[in-house]
Amino acid sequence: MTDATTRSIVGSSLRLLSRAGLLACALPLVACGSGDMTQQGGAIRFTASGEVLALGGYPFPPMDADSPAFVDGWEVRFDALLVTLDKITLSENPDKSPTDQSLTDAQVAEVSGPWAVDLHKGGPLLGKGGGDEQAFPFSLISGQTLRDNKPFDATQRYALGFDMVPASTSATKLNFDAQNEADYREMVQRGWTMLYVGTATWRGGTCTSTNPAYDWSKLPTRVKFRFGFKSPTTYKNCQNPDNAPAQPFANEEYQRGVQIKSNATTIAQATLHTDHVFWESIEHDSPAHFDPFAAYAKKNASGEFVVTLDDLKGVNFTAFTDASGSPLPWRSCLPTYTPPNTSMSMGFDTQGVPYNPSGNPSMALRDFADYVTYNQSTEGHLNADGLCFVERSYPSPK
Repeated sequence: MTDATTRSIVGSSLRLLSRAGLLACALPLVACGSGDMTQQGGAIRFTASGEVLALGGYPFPPMDADSPAFVDGWEVRFDALLVTLDKITLSENPDKSPTDQSLTDAQVAEVSGPWAVDLHKGGPLLGKGGGDEQAFPFSLISGQTLRDNKPFDATQRYALGFDMVPASTSATKLNFDAQNEADYREMVQRGWTMLYVGTATWRGGTCTSTNPAYDWSKLPTRVKFRFGFKSPTTYKNCQNPDNAPAQPFANEEYQRGVQIKSNATTIAQATLHTDHVFWESIEHDSPAHFDPFAAYAKKNASGEFVVTLDDLKGVNFTAFTDASGSPLPWRSCLPTYTPPNTSMSMGFDTQGVPYNPSGNPSMALRDFADYVTYNQSTEGHLNADGLCFVERSYPSPK
């Protein structure tokens, strides 16, 4: 499953908001968090998007062979995707080191929030991925704020970075309803940076397994999930698809940095890829699974199966078992997916990141909760698919 295939999952019901909605958002910050929505040469408008997948989720079966889907037959829909963003920075010389993306020259501008947004609700702007993607504007920089607001130089690119931070009572809430308010209070209390809320429903049909004798009726077929992540992360010197077809450095997909336009507002979209949480590997664009999450779901007081990040603590993600302790095999419900091995027990690949159940959390992943959090922290991108240097400020392998 690739990020580039996230463009056409939802139908016309999720198309860009009406012109009336756009005009309503062309109001000051108190209304839409974006300042003046008119074109402004030399300025950068910052927006946030969870791509079209944050809006419509992941249907199963997929609409076509190129649409992203959970390979083990689960349909995943979101009710909320709350995140807190902060500290957008612009620095000189994004190309300072071809081999170390984190290095730049002096910082010239910064704008701080924090801002809280529900990416599931979308927004009034067309997202950078095109199609039905929506984005929500939340800030604007019109000059080099660390240099007496000197105009940006339209002849050079600036390295762009942004932070994902713990929820805060001081955050500007951009598109909240009453349920968002309640969820965000819990985020503040528990120090969460991001919250995934939704429902997964198994719709697999004809599937194969690395253990044909396994009794899949042991797994629930409908699971509510509520994943609260403690993952403060800084995304540095992001690559930018808007720079294409300029030649990037070796082993990078796009040229780094943001080119300021002298005659129009430049858009910089913080794009969060929701599939990272469900990957079978730390390798980028890995296939997504929900079986191992369903295996640890528990019934609540209402008789519904629910899984949280706490339920994944202590779970060995290199050799999954179900609730009864039986090995959980790989399952494929798409003809295009082949499991990475034929093991009777599925296990996720850390790609060399240390795994040690009793280890120091700053040095090794200890359990499935750590693994999922590690992958979640990589989901920040620029303008749809631009990879950033990821700097974590929570206990995790360095």
